[in-house]
Amino acid sequence: MEELVFSVPGMTCGHCEAAVKAEIGGVTGVHDVHVDLASTTVVVHGVGMSRAAVYAAVDEAGFEVVSGDA
Repeated sequence: MEELVFSVPGMTCGHCEAAVKAEIGGVTGVHDVHVDLASTTVVVHGVGMSRAAVYAAVDEAGFEVVSGDA
């Protein structure tokens, strides 16, 4: 199982969380998405998922990834 951990500033409410989770959850290979609003951290678990596709999903939700694992 792969893990991506990154920061998405600007998420402030349950709607933000739901939007990010819904978009990332639709990416092929993603099995689980956890959003921590307090730290603006997103943790994604999956197998064979594309980092670029996950980051694009965050963009689709109206947010931007500003830091992530290398």
